[in-house]
Amino acid sequence: MPETPAIDARTRLGAVHVTVADLERSIRFYERSIGLALIEEGPGRAALGADGDPLVVLLEEPGARPVPGSTGLFHMALRVPSRGDLAAWLVHAARTRVPLAGMADHFVSEAIYLQDPDDHGIEVYCDRPRPQWEGQVARMTTESLNLGSLLGELDDPENAPFDGLPAGTDMGHVHLRVGDVEEAVRFYRDALGFELMARYGAQAAFLAAGGYHHHVGVNSWQSHGGAAAPPGSAALRLATIVLPDAAARD
Repeated sequence: MPETPAIDARTRLGAVHVTVADLERSIRFYERSIGLALIEEGPGRAALGADGDPLVVLLEEPGARPVPGSTGLFHMALRVPSRGDLAAWLVHAARTRVPLAGMADHFVSEAIYLQDPDDHGIEVYCDRPRPQWEGQVARMTTESLNLGSLLGELDDPENAPFDGLPAGTDMGHVHLRVGDVEEAVRFYRDALGFELMARYGAQAAFLAAGGYHHHVGVNSWQSHGGAAAPPGSAALRLATIVLPDAAARD
């Protein structure tokens, strides 16, 4: 079987579409708590993003409920342009009492985690400068986030302004809960052409285009038998892989 050509190095992630139980509730959360702007709203559907670029698409399914442990979205990761932007978002979250699920230093990045009202995982993060980690992605780890250092990016953390996530915020990666990590690697690497950047046994793998630390993460953590969420549940509907032009797509 011929080797799969590498996906174009300029490939990036686009909007993530999720099912929600109450559209207006979710719009309020993504506007007020996350800091995204409403770009488009129609019957049972809304798109939110930064600087006019849709990043999260909400699809209403009244009565939808989360299904813990099902395969699908582990978290979607909103990447802000700078460390100062991440610090400003954290101050906003503290000021408005946004419940957080955790914070971590991953060597390649610094990250803050939370859940939306439908229990969809969200990461807000910023990358460390690429020369610090390029070629060393296997060193990705989970350590405590140095809050003093992060907040030191701001002149006056207590009164730092926050007017929403800044222009340049994008969907840095998606992290998926899967039933079989090896099968997921075969799909994203051998079928789609992403490069395997790091592998942690049968538990997790990270794949990317163009040498990035990861555009797609797959793990079997808390996956209860690899069962998919049933129809009508609050679940991932799709994640978008954006190629730079028609030639790369073809």
